[in-house]
Amino acid sequence: MATRQLQTPFGVVSRKFFGRMASAIEARLEAERERIGLWLPVALGAGIGAWFALPAKAHWIGLLLLLSGGLLGGLLVGWPRRAGRALAVGCGVVALGMLLVWGRALWVAAPVLAGPVTTEFAARVERIEPLPARGQVRLIALPQRRADLPPRLRLTLRIERAGDVAEGELIGVRARLMPPPTASLPGGYDFARRAWFDRIGAVGTVLGDVARAPGAGGGAVPLRTRLSRHIHDRVAGSAGGIAAALVTGDRGAIAEADEEAMRRSGLAHLLSISGLHVTAVVGFAMLLTMRLLALSRRLALAGYVLPLAAAAGALAGGGYTLLAGVEVPTLRSFIAALLVLVAFLMGREALTLRLVAAGALIVLVWRPESLAGPSFQLSFAAVTAIVALHESRAMRAFLMRRDEPFPVRLGRGIAGLLITGIAVEVALAPIALFHFHKAGLYGALANVVAIPLTTFVIMPAEALALLFDSVGLGAPFWWLAGQAIGLLIALAHSVAGAPGAVATLPAFPVWGFALAIFGGLWLLLWRTGWRWAGVVPVAAGVAALLVQPRPDLLVTGDGRHIAAAVPGGGYALLRDRAGDYIRDTMAEAAGIDAPLATLSDLDHVACNRDFCRWAQGEGRTRRTILASRGRDRIEGAEMAAACAAADVVISDRWLPRECVGRWLTVDRDSLAASGGLAIYLGEKPKAVAALKAGDGHPWRNAQQVSGNDEAIPTDAPAQ
Repeated sequence: MATRQLQTPFGVVSRKFFGRMASAIEARLEAERERIGLWLPVALGAGIGAWFALPAKAHWIGLLLLLSGGLLGGLLVGWPRRAGRALAVGCGVVALGMLLVWGRALWVAAPVLAGPVTTEFAARVERIEPLPARGQVRLIALPQRRADLPPRLRLTLRIERAGDVAEGELIGVRARLMPPPTASLPGGYDFARRAWFDRIGAVGTVLGDVARAPGAGGGAVPLRTRLSRHIHDRVAGSAGGIAAALVTGDRGAIAEADEEAMRRSGLAHLLSISGLHVTAVVGFAMLLTMRLLALSRRLALAGYVLPLAAAAGALAGGGYTLLAGVEVPTLRSFIAALLVLVAFLMGREALTLRLVAAGALIVLVWRPESLAGPSFQLSFAAVTAIVALHESRAMRAFLMRRDEPFPVRLGRGIAGLLITGIAVEVALAPIALFHFHKAGLYGALANVVAIPLTTFVIMPAEALALLFDSVGLGAPFWWLAGQAIGLLIALAHSVAGAPGAVATLPAFPVWGFALAIFGGLWLLLWRTGWRWAGVVPVAAGVAALLVQPRPDLLVTGDGRHIAAAVPGGGYALLRDRAGDYIRDTMAEAAGIDAPLATLSDLDHVACNRDFCRWAQGEGRTRRTILASRGRDRIEGAEMAAACAAADVVISDRWLPRECVGRWLTVDRDSLAASGGLAIYLGEKPKAVAALKAGDGHPWRNAQQVSGNDEAIPTDAPAQ
């Protein structure tokens, strides 16, 4: 009895505290009851994201058991309360997301090539993707009667060698094949994951000419390809590539310099068919249909004009989506357009976050793996930010129609567009920094000009040009479209070249990115005052990014390319003949926006035919680095002393057992397990690997095929 009396005050205080907290949460959820449903796609996405982030099957099962406990607890204990129901449903949906993407990954399982091989084989062409700006064509091919090859390959060949190869045609090729590449550096793009869900088991380059059956060629060319070719014939160069991208989604003819300028200026979203483009097509189709049908007095008085115009808009949007290849942004935009049309017909408010949430749910259920890609994240983040901003009372009051002079209305509209652009840039910055290590800073200003130019000039001009081409009178409209696209390209280059146009930072920690995204959603989805609590996780995520140090050394997964930080904030490469792809990849991983120097040109670096040696860092963190760059064999006894005098030894070949660095030794064997490395040489040096130890995802443990049936050695000369 005495013990019970001693514990009673604490127990009373605890019960009161937790009771008040539960009541406060219940009151908040009651006030936000109309917004709780918006978190369903967030919960589904959290489950999908957790499956991608956690490395092993044991972790996935453990989290599922934990979620099952939360689900049962919400059902048995808290169901009478709104918070208990939210807990139960939330845990169930998160678990559903994990099971959905896990099942999808197992469903698409296909063999993957074990290693590089050069071989000849026959294949059926499934899809053709022209890349005129690079002088190449990309084929998705299905090998025939070769059980030792993956069932689907991605091949690249010179455009002149492709000729008029058509989809569905049987061809014979000699190609150098390799497994789908993983991320070459920590935080880099993992093509192997994307290839797994696309069922692509190998990538390669066609060597020599393409063999074709007698009489082959000239088959049915897909409408998308024919339309892209037609546009390229009417508008030359990179401007024609952008014109085709706006109509068919084919970006292969856009010059790399122009595409990079569009990215740096914050205008790259115009090249990916999404809400802006689908809305323009649906709106134009509805407007034209309404004007034509309104000429009929009977249809107008019977009230059929709006439903028929909505049906015409839906058909136009659906055709445009199919023409553009049913990519995630296009599909999301088409779903949103359909929901808007339904809302119009029902007399309901059309542009709401419920619409965005419904679109996200449909896309995640249809293609759960799309969550991990930047396309899904960027498109839905932008739309969520726009709709949440325009749902706010302050923005509604600012943009409300008023009886005021035209210049004032115009200025208000421009200000609204600028505010919207800034909100979108802020929402997209963490995603861009996480995936690309860079984000444009002047995108809001550039879009004030670019969006009206694209929506009201370029796309209508292209639509009219295609329409009048049927009677041979489209040339004036193509000229207008070409001139407007030229202005768009000039705007992109001027903004991209402005001082401080791009913010670059090194790898964004996954946990910091997750905090920033969660905090941003908390701010955007709730309506009452507790939404501002989202500032805390956003600030924590941004702080994690800002304090992230730049790596001292970057080593690609094959060990051939090394980038070292140099005094002054730049980086230098071990091999001066590294291509543009390697240089861009290294610069992104390092978080810099400047050309990379060459190590052998620096005063503090000593190089000979086989090795480079230099000192990295200052004071107590000063380390000696030894990196190989030659191909000649060197005896272990000759290397032992040099290796023992270095803190870090890096080689793209196998090192003899006598070669051991004082802290870290990296060679072909270790890189096979770790992949690319980011090395930090601080007080407590560490190496971050691109590949996680014990990663149990299917694309890391796929069934492999050798590709050795009648294979030719990989060092055979190309014909």
